Amino acid sequence: MTEQGPVRSACRVVLMGGAALMALASAGAASAQQSLASIPPVPVVSAPPSDGLGQDGYYLESDLLIRDDKNQVMTARGSVEARYQGRTLRADEVVYDSKTGQVTANGHVALINEDGTAQFADHMEVDKDLKAGFARNFSARLGKGVKIAAGTAVKRNATISELNQAIYTPCEVCAEKPTPTWSVTSDKMVQDKQRQLIYYKHAVIHLWGAPILYLPLFWHPDPQADHSSGFLTPTIGYSKGRGISYQQPYLQILSPSSDVVLTPQINTNVNPFLNVEYRKRFYSGYLEARGGLTYDKQFDVRGDRFGESTFRSFILATGKFDIDDKWKWGFSAERTSDPLIFDKYHIKQVYEQRGLFTSEDHRLTSQIYATRQDQRSWFSIAAVSVQGLRVVGINTATGVANAFENTAAFPLIGPLVEGRWEPDSAILGGRLRLQGSGVMLNRSESQYGEAPYALAAYKSQSGVDSARGTVQADWRTSAIVGPGLKISPFVQARGDAYSISTYLTPEAKAAGDSAKETYTRALGVGGVDLSLPFYKALKNGGSVVLEPLAQVATGSDSSRVPVIVARNGATTYLYNEDSATLEFDETNLFQANKSPGFDLYEGGTRLNVGGRATLDLARGRGASILVGRSFRTEFDPLMPARTGLQSKSSDWIVAATVTPVAGVTAFVRTRLDSDTHDIQRIETGIDAYTSRVTGSLRYLKDELDANGNRQENFEARGQFNITKKWALTAFGQRDMVQNVWRRRDLGVAYIDECIRIDVIYQQEDRYASTATGLRLQPDRTVAVSLTLATLGNRRYGVGGRN
Repeated sequence: MTEQGPVRSACRVVLMGGAALMALASAGAASAQQSLASIPPVPVVSAPPSDGLGQDGYYLESDLLIRDDKNQVMTARGSVEARYQGRTLRADEVVYDSKTGQVTANGHVALINEDGTAQFADHMEVDKDLKAGFARNFSARLGKGVKIAAGTAVKRNATISELNQAIYTPCEVCAEKPTPTWSVTSDKMVQDKQRQLIYYKHAVIHLWGAPILYLPLFWHPDPQADHSSGFLTPTIGYSKGRGISYQQPYLQILSPSSDVVLTPQINTNVNPFLNVEYRKRFYSGYLEARGGLTYDKQFDVRGDRFGESTFRSFILATGKFDIDDKWKWGFSAERTSDPLIFDKYHIKQVYEQRGLFTSEDHRLTSQIYATRQDQRSWFSIAAVSVQGLRVVGINTATGVANAFENTAAFPLIGPLVEGRWEPDSAILGGRLRLQGSGVMLNRSESQYGEAPYALAAYKSQSGVDSARGTVQADWRTSAIVGPGLKISPFVQARGDAYSISTYLTPEAKAAGDSAKETYTRALGVGGVDLSLPFYKALKNGGSVVLEPLAQVATGSDSSRVPVIVARNGATTYLYNEDSATLEFDETNLFQANKSPGFDLYEGGTRLNVGGRATLDLARGRGASILVGRSFRTEFDPLMPARTGLQSKSSDWIVAATVTPVAGVTAFVRTRLDSDTHDIQRIETGIDAYTSRVTGSLRYLKDELDANGNRQENFEARGQFNITKKWALTAFGQRDMVQNVWRRRDLGVAYIDECIRIDVIYQQEDRYASTATGLRLQPDRTVAVSLTLATLGNRRYGVGGRN
C-alpha cells in the first residue's frame, strides 16, 4: 500500500533512530566540486521543540511525505529538515530505505552539526552502519575557519574519509574574494581521524592563487584535533657563515601528555644541526627539555672553517613537580660544549628562567631545588652551578679577545637554604618576621685570576671557599595620626657566622693575611618611616597627590671583620660574594639596609628623605616623580664608591614617569652626583602601544658599573602597521662606548586571518672563533618565515602546538 499527501504544516514522526543516525552522522565524507566561494554560510538552526524524542527519536519536517509500505521506503520532499541529537539535515529530498537502512539526500544538501560545523553536497548517501558513505559535489565548513571542497567523497569507515580533486583553506572566501590567500589542492586528500592527520597526494600549495610548491606527499595535523602530529612552520634563512639554512620542525605526539619536536637545520656551508624539544606533563608537574647536536669544525661569520671536527651540543631542560599542596621540587639543566653554539646556529629563547634562579645573558644556570610554602611561611633548599659563556680579556684596539669566562672560577652554590616565618597574631602591635639563611660556596679556581681582576698571581690557583649562616628578625608596625601622618616604626636584628678560606700569595702571607678565617657578627637597626600625603581632586575628575617621605634609622656600624681574599700591591679585595651588584636607586632609597645580599651591610645613623608627586588625569593620562637622597653621620668606606653612598651626603635619586596620551609612557631613572650634579647613572625610555605603533626605546648610561666599566647603550624595537595587513618591524642595539651597532634588524611582515609572512634582515656584531683567536665580526643574516593558519603554529592558536 502506498500513501502520499501534502504536509502543509510540520510533520512529526517518532521512530527508532537508525535512519536518522545514518543521515545526521555522515559528516565525515567530504568533497564537492563547487568552488569554495559558493559554500553557503552555516544556517542558523533553532533549537528543536521539546517533543520527548529522547536519544532514539528524530524530528522530520517537509512539504510532502510519501510512505511506500510495500517497498518499505519513505520519501520526504520540499524543504526537508530532520533533527537528531542536536544535528540538522536539510535537503530538497530525503529517501530512507528501511530494508537496507540506506539514507539518500538530494538537492541542496546541508548537514549542520552540534558544534557548528557544516557540510554541503548535491548528493549524499550512507549505509546503516555509518562505516561507508558517498557524496558528490561536496563542500564543508569545519572548525577554526577551515573550508574544504571536492568533486567526490567516500567515507571508507568510521575514521577514514577520502576526498578526490580536493581543495583545503582556512582563509576567508566569498563571492567578492573567490581566491583564498593560501590553499592546498590535491588529487586525493585523506582525513584519518584516528591518527588525527590529513594526508595529500600530489599536493600543490598556492599563495593568492599562484602555485608555489609541489609535494608528491604531504600531511599536517587535522585542524579539528587539539593535539596532532605533523609538520610545523618552516624557517628559511641565509648567513655568510652557514649559507642557506632551512629548518623544518616536525611534531610527533607520543601520548596524550607528551610530544617531541624534531627540527633539523640544513645548511649549505656547514654540517646539519639537529634540534630536539621534548615535553611531558605529569599529574603532579611537567618536564621540558631542549637539545641540539652537530658534528663539525669551528667556523666564523665569514664561513671560514678551521680546526678539527668534533661533536658540539647543548641541553636546556627544566622540570617542576608538586610533592603535596605545600611542597614542590624542580630542576634545570643548562650546559653546552661550545660557548658560541647559540650565536653560530641562531638558537633562540636560551637565557630564560627555568627554575628559582634566572640565567643571565650568556650564562647558563643549572639547579635543583625544593620549596615549601603556606600562608605564614616559606622554605627553600637549592644547589646551583653556572657556566660562563661571555668573552673576556678584550683588546679594544684590535677587537681580539683572550678567552671565555672560566667556569671553574664560578662558585658551586650548595646547599643554599632560605626560610621565613610570620606568626598568625600581631606581636607588640606589629608584624614580626623571622628569617634564616645559609649557603656554602666552593670554587675550583680563584676568580681573582680572571677578568675584571686578572691578577696574575691568582691565575689557576685555588678559589675562595666559604660558608655563611644567618638568622634575622624583622618587626614593623604602622599608625595614622593627626591629619594623615603615617608613622611606621621598625626594628631589625641579625646575626651572621662566616667561615672563609682562600689561596694566599707570598705577598699576602707577608702582609699577615690568613688562609682561613671564622668569625661572627651581630647587626641591628631601628628606625621609623614617615609619610604625609596631600590630596587634591581636580575638576575634570583627576587628582594630585604630594607626599613628603622620610626615614630615620640608626644601628650597628657597617664595619665587619676585614677578610682580605686577594691583594694586588696596596689594593686589597674584601670578601663580598652576594652584594657586588649593589645599585643605589629609587627601589632601595627608603630601605634601612640597601645591600641586596648579606655580605655587605649598610650601618650607622642615616636619614633618607624625599618627595613624591603623582598626577592622575582622565583617559589613562598621568605623571609621577620621586626625588630623594640619603644622609649619614659618618663616611662609610665599605660602601662601593660607584654607588654614591660612601659620603655623608649621597647622590641625588630622581625617578619620573609620564603618560601624555593613553598607550604612550615615558620614564627616567637617574642618579646625580651630590656635588656637581653630573649624571652618574641614567636609564630612560619610551613605551608605545597604539593601533599603529608598538615599540620601545631604551637608553642606559652608567659611569662605573659593578665590573668597573663604563656603559652606554641604546636600544630600539618596534612594529609600525602601515595598513591592516602590512607592517614594518625594527630592532637595534648600539654600544655607544665602543661606538658600534651590536645588532640591527629590519623586517617586513604581512598578516591576515590565515597567513603571516616575515622577512627579516639582521646584522649582529658578535665574537666568533677564528684561526687567530676570538674576534668581533659582523654577522649578517636574512630569514624568511611563512606561517599558515591550521598548519601547526601557535601564532594562530591552532594545529599541533596548542
